[in-house]
Amino acid sequence: MTGPLTTELDSPSPARIGIGGPVGSGKTALLERLVAELSRREISVSVITNDLVTTEDADRVRRSGLIDPNRVRAVEAGACPHTVIREDPTANLVAVAELEAAFPGTDVILLESGGDNLASTFSSDLVDYWLFVIDVGGGGDVPRKRGPGTLRCDILVVNKTDLAPHVGVDLPKMLHEAIETRCGRAVVATNCLTGEGVQGLTDDLVREVLFVHS
Repeated sequence: MTGPLTTELDSPSPARIGIGGPVGSGKTALLERLVAELSRREISVSVITNDLVTTEDADRVRRSGLIDPNRVRAVEAGACPHTVIREDPTANLVAVAELEAAFPGTDVILLESGGDNLASTFSSDLVDYWLFVIDVGGGGDVPRKRGPGTLRCDILVVNKTDLAPHVGVDLPKMLHEAIETRCGRAVVATNCLTGEGVQGLTDDLVREVLFVHS
C-alpha cells in the first residue's frame, strides 16, 4: 500500500527567526554564520534582509557563496527600519510568501532588520522567535540601558567579544549585567569574526525553535 499523497500544501511553514540590533552590531555577520551552521546541519535556510533604501545586505549575502542567491530577498524600508518589522510588516510577509512558494520544504527563514536603536522589536505576526544583537564596542553599559530590544528578545547576543580589552569593557561584568537585566533569560556571547559562540547559539535555535515549530 502506498502512503498518503503529499502536496506542497502538506509542507509545514518554515520557522521565522528575526535578527535585530543597532547599526554596526554585526547582524549580517551573525546571519552569515547562522546560514553556514544551519546548512552544515542539513537545515534548509532562506533569508530576508531589510535596509533603508538599498539592497546592500542582501547583495552581500548573495555573494557570500553560503546560500543559493535566489533564496535571498531584500526589503527596502524607506523609513525607520523598525516600521517594516513591527508597525507594518506587510512587505516582509510578502517576501516570506514568495520564498515559501519558490522553495517549499524550507525549514527556517532568517529575517534581518536594518540597523536600529535599542527600542527595535519584531512583530509577533512576522517572526516566531527573535535575536537582538549588541556589540562590546557599543559600550559595556548597553545592557543597563534596558532598551525594549534588549529586554524583550528571546536571545540577547553580545557580539564582538574580542574587542573588550581594546575598548575598556569588562566583558564578564557586561554579560553578568545583561543576564541580571533580563532576569536570567538567554544571553549568548559571540565573536562572528572567528565563529566563537555561534555553534552554541545554533544549538539553542534548533532546540527552542525548529524542534518546537516542526
